[in-house]
Amino acid sequence: MNTKKTANVIVIGSGIVGSSCAYYCVKKGLSVIVLDEDIIGNGASSRNGGGVRAFFRNPLEMPLAKYAIDNIWPHLSEELGVDIEYKQGGNFRLGIGEKEESNLRRLAKEGNEQGLKVELMDQKQVQDFCPYVSPAVTYAAYCKNDGHANPMLATLAFYRKAKALGVKYYTGEEAVKLVTIKGKVKQVVTALGNVYEGDAVIVAAGCATTKLIQTVGVDMPHAPSLIEAFVTEAMPPMFDFMMGTASSAFYGHQTKHGSFVFGGGSGLESFNDGYSDSCPTRQITAPSVMRGIMKYFPCLHDLKIIRTWAGWINHTPDGCAVIGPVDNLPGLYLAAGYTGHGFCMGPVTGKVLSEVIVGEKPCVSYEQLKLSRFKAKQ
Repeated sequence: MNTKKTANVIVIGSGIVGSSCAYYCVKKGLSVIVLDEDIIGNGASSRNGGGVRAFFRNPLEMPLAKYAIDNIWPHLSEELGVDIEYKQGGNFRLGIGEKEESNLRRLAKEGNEQGLKVELMDQKQVQDFCPYVSPAVTYAAYCKNDGHANPMLATLAFYRKAKALGVKYYTGEEAVKLVTIKGKVKQVVTALGNVYEGDAVIVAAGCATTKLIQTVGVDMPHAPSLIEAFVTEAMPPMFDFMMGTASSAFYGHQTKHGSFVFGGGSGLESFNDGYSDSCPTRQITAPSVMRGIMKYFPCLHDLKIIRTWAGWINHTPDGCAVIGPVDNLPGLYLAAGYTGHGFCMGPVTGKVLSEVIVGEKPCVSYEQLKLSRFKAKQ
């Protein structure tokens, strides 16, 4: 097979980031093609815990996360025509002992300085706020801004809306090479030998991003790691906030349907095998996360696990996403390296990049996240 298809914008990756880019670009009147080696949204977008948070986030990402929470997520179900189960129930971070209390105090101070609404609670206030929490919890921080949504519903809602507006999706098309023409990235070559050409190429391919952009001499430092999540049987409503700990031992929330979705790691994920197309669960991870949960929420001790799964996250050196055009290489735009917390920023990434591509002033500052921030030692 050796066909050539053209559009104003070629997007590589059909997750919430890629489909958001496609959606906002087509709304600007641009023709868009989306390529994915797999089925729609089968990467991190359908495997994460659904957190929509600004609290506990690096200051480099804060402007985009806060813009998304204040201006996009509250209206997204209506805009996309699908109930994505978004709930702004807050973010409840728990701590046990002086070390975690100190960490929460610091995080709360940083969050409030950046315009969030973070409340600190002592042991009694924690129990009054949520009686399900273990009495061993001595301190907590609660951020009202944050919430959660259903990752699969949100990702597919962007896909369906983008497709309805005219975006062309091609699954089973693994992008293996980028091609420059007269100094500008113009073409994407797939493993099937097909060529897709556009004036802008957005690479939103998660862990596969670095290998692909290396074909045009661009390096993005990253380190993939595998994390796991699981869903439980349904319970009567207990709380509607995102939960987590000061040490990030686990995170999760109760869904609209009553089940709990939890995620986390054992701390040994960096010693797993390198990135591959498979996402195997590990024997050590789920029990480790479960022990952490029971430490803070002992009332969930007998909760039955229905299903577990794993997914790759793409770490960058500073733990922040890489978003924006690549300096000195026109036509190439990156949206990757979200380090395990890209779900919240997926929609705003698409909006920003669509504005940049058509020459408009971006809705929020993103330049601090460009690839050029990584500098070699010498």
